[in-house]
Amino acid sequence: MFNTLSDRLTATFKNLRGKGRLSEADVDATIREIRRALLDADVALPVVRAFTGRIRDRALSEEVSGALNPGQQVVKIVNDELVGILGGQTRRLEFAKRPPTVIMLAGLQGAGKTTLAGKLAHWLKSEGHRPMLVAADLQRPNAVNQLQIVGERAGAFVYAPEPGNGVGDPVQVAKDSIDVAKSKLHDVVIVDTAGRLGIDEELMQQASDIRSAVNPDEVLFVIDAMIGQDAVKTAEAFLEGVDFTGVVLSKLDGDSRGGAALSVAEVTGKPIMFASTGESMKDFEQFHPDRMADRILDMGDILTLIEQAEKTFDEKETEKLKKKVESGEDFDLNDFLTQMASLKKMGSMKKMLTMMPGMSQYKDAIEAFDDREVDRVEAIVRSMTPAERSNPKILNGSRRARIAKGAGTTVTAVNQLMERFTQAQKMMRGLSKGGGMPGMPGAGGPGMPGMAGMPGGAPNRKKKAVGKKKGRKGGQSGNPAKRAQQAQEKKTGKTQDPVGSAFGGVDLGGDEEFDLNNLPKGFGGMFSGGKK
Repeated sequence: MFNTLSDRLTATFKNLRGKGRLSEADVDATIREIRRALLDADVALPVVRAFTGRIRDRALSEEVSGALNPGQQVVKIVNDELVGILGGQTRRLEFAKRPPTVIMLAGLQGAGKTTLAGKLAHWLKSEGHRPMLVAADLQRPNAVNQLQIVGERAGAFVYAPEPGNGVGDPVQVAKDSIDVAKSKLHDVVIVDTAGRLGIDEELMQQASDIRSAVNPDEVLFVIDAMIGQDAVKTAEAFLEGVDFTGVVLSKLDGDSRGGAALSVAEVTGKPIMFASTGESMKDFEQFHPDRMADRILDMGDILTLIEQAEKTFDEKETEKLKKKVESGEDFDLNDFLTQMASLKKMGSMKKMLTMMPGMSQYKDAIEAFDDREVDRVEAIVRSMTPAERSNPKILNGSRRARIAKGAGTTVTAVNQLMERFTQAQKMMRGLSKGGGMPGMPGAGGPGMPGMAGMPGGAPNRKKKAVGKKKGRKGGQSGNPAKRAQQAQEKKTGKTQDPVGSAFGGVDLGGDEEFDLNNLPKGFGGMFSGGKK
């Protein structure tokens, strides 16, 4: 969503780095570029003026002029102000002292209320609650049926006494749902209300009547993050008509400019509480203004990654792996499958990569990466026998041919996987001497299928592609397929390392080159149950 804005701001700050002193002209030029970037991102003009005005005042103050690194200080100021216009602090749901807690959803038709109701229910279930969905949108065709399908996917009970499609009283349905929730011991009630294509009196009156009937603890205004400049007008109308308590951004994974997120909280004074980031039920997260500001400024979102991992990775399995690594045992392909399954539960690999600091420069490589490569790698490993997974050294040519056939791939892909796996074992041996995180980008870990263009990856391997081995004349490989590749590379002068290679993607080099200090900062001990 914020890719363009992030690229523009990152490029602007590059001009400030290395300057020992910032003149007023330097500050004005920077502010001008920030203003253009925000306007291009569809941020409301009043918000842009106030935002850039605060940055300019602080950038020309003693706060910057007396700093050791003025350029970095300006970046910090922009980060602070971004956090401010995004809401300042994380706002969490307020639950009723006596259940059920009633949450009412409001917004225009097409904003994604019904789907978001299911995602919120799914998220609440993961937090230990028993949510119930209420079908109070009786106007839109098949809205009730859609909520029932969404509720089934979320694993939540749906109260839908009326068929909808213009039949039934939504206010009465919402009112009756409270008694039903109490009788069925549901501690959270999520009321899905009707929307309109535009703001009108009938829509606002119905939403106001439902609010009066159920007296909700939270009224969440659902807004399409791709709506652009209309976001402010729509938010102000709902604030006046319904008086919501928080905002939920839907479709934050879209490719529009995302100005809604940077405008709504500032204009309405109401916090952004949740964000929908994809189509899956799991693509829903609590909104943290400081983390979103870090993402926009290409500083990554390490804390969200760690939280996802802590929810996903099995404590017994991670403790088992920790003991295995500490005892000096080799990491085998059975361990790899366990790590791969956990990584898949965390969601899209692309999304995880975008949460890493400084990844905007590898945007094209991330976009080119195919998440299905994870499944292909898993298919290769599952085509092996238990003995082969436990002792990969026994994988000779005939075994590799059989595995390739079973996985529906080529022997070359199997060979690439095993080469990367050998590198991963080196890393795991290093982890027994000092902390780190297997399986994440930057470490070339076992859970990270390769991407050309990443640091240390395929394009940077020319010196290592034709490494010498003892007893091999001219550094030739003992593998016939690889010998043919080496001959082709020697002839053309180019290495061959396709995008989406079967395993790794980040070359760890030899033992003498491997350095755990190169792992991403903030990941130490994560898979060992440590919380950083």
